[in-house]
Amino acid sequence: MITLTLETKLVWQAEASSVKSTMLTVTERIDCVFIFRLWLIFGLVFGLTGVNRGESKTDYTQYNYGDVTEDVSDIRFYRGPETNEVYKQKGFSRKAKNVIFLIGDGMGPVQVQIARRKAVGAAGKLYMEKFPVTGFAKTQSANSPVTDSAAGGTALACGIKTNNGMLGMDPDQKPYRNLLEAAQEMGKKTGLVATSTISHATPAAFGSHINDRGKEQEIAAQILEHDIQVLLGGGRSHWLAENRQDKRDLLAEAKEKGYRIVTDLQQMEEAEGPYVLGLFQDSSLTTFSPEPSIGQMTRKAIQLLSRNKKNGTVCPFFGGEKNRGFFLMVEGSQIDWACHANNPENSVKQTLLFDLAVREAAVFALHDKHTLVVVTADHETGGLANLGEEVKWGGGGHSAADVPVYAFGPGSELFTGVMDNTEVARKIARAMGIREFPKVRE
Repeated sequence: MITLTLETKLVWQAEASSVKSTMLTVTERIDCVFIFRLWLIFGLVFGLTGVNRGESKTDYTQYNYGDVTEDVSDIRFYRGPETNEVYKQKGFSRKAKNVIFLIGDGMGPVQVQIARRKAVGAAGKLYMEKFPVTGFAKTQSANSPVTDSAAGGTALACGIKTNNGMLGMDPDQKPYRNLLEAAQEMGKKTGLVATSTISHATPAAFGSHINDRGKEQEIAAQILEHDIQVLLGGGRSHWLAENRQDKRDLLAEAKEKGYRIVTDLQQMEEAEGPYVLGLFQDSSLTTFSPEPSIGQMTRKAIQLLSRNKKNGTVCPFFGGEKNRGFFLMVEGSQIDWACHANNPENSVKQTLLFDLAVREAAVFALHDKHTLVVVTADHETGGLANLGEEVKWGGGGHSAADVPVYAFGPGSELFTGVMDNTEVARKIARAMGIREFPKVRE
């Protein structure tokens, strides 16, 4: 008798759109294991094993998100967990082959609380709150008790403190290797997803080393030089020759390097990789349809990064070079911006959108059993206080509040208690088996 958790079922259902192409790829090498897996896929997708089709994934493409300035209070896109039970970790490997690192920019504990209350009620849980291991991270930078996203991102990427405004280097401008670069050294595939420009502070902390976060044209060029397999977000203007001071056409260069360039949801869903560059707006994303949502981008990134190199399938039994795993960073960028504006409704919306990306990571990890998922924030924004029936803002900037840490998968036991934000990166490195971290970049 085969028993699967709902989250495991959701993995297969979330990939239902790609089942047909996957089957066509692998049928050339049928054996008994594949026959079993084929039966399992059909059973889960078409209900032959008793799966309730009403429990399938949220259909992000069907709901019209509406106008960005008027409909932020509409959260019908969100479907919360069916139970409050924490995710089980039975059968997981001891070492993390894959890491999915999700960062909610500006997301403090109260941002999570008010999103929970609005979406599932005070007694419910968001997907991130179903993680079995929780902690808190301190967020001060090298030169201020209140960090910005550059210094916060550098702490989470490189495991070091730096001054506000600096990326991937210490206050003396000495560059340090980040988690993404360390993963590449191990032969792992890598990806960045953001709802800001892909060259904005947090993703830039994983793809650049520069003394000023405002130099997005230079950051975009450095990100391209890093040969990151999957890049999905906004910021197309920084890649176009007509907008760049150096007149480099980074999109043309990306094509020459083998990237598939995608500009809308359909193109993204059809992209096969191995290199995909999706820039869906000239600036940051609107986080409204018809753009791909952060959940859809996360799902696609996982799909591309988890495939075997040679035959392009997610099946571990057939051919191709050994898949050494992957590292993926996903940022819910605009929680921060909603809180800068002291807009609680948009803070809720952005947090729930981000939580659906967390769910995509969780259901993959439940199926894969070799994946560590870590969720945290670079800082809290707005000094938000939950007074029960109302919320109060402490200001329009960042605060020095500690931020939540949620962990699930191999190595998740490392993330208990109160830790410095640099420790989050160091614990991820330890779980992955990365040696010498932090380390000066050669």
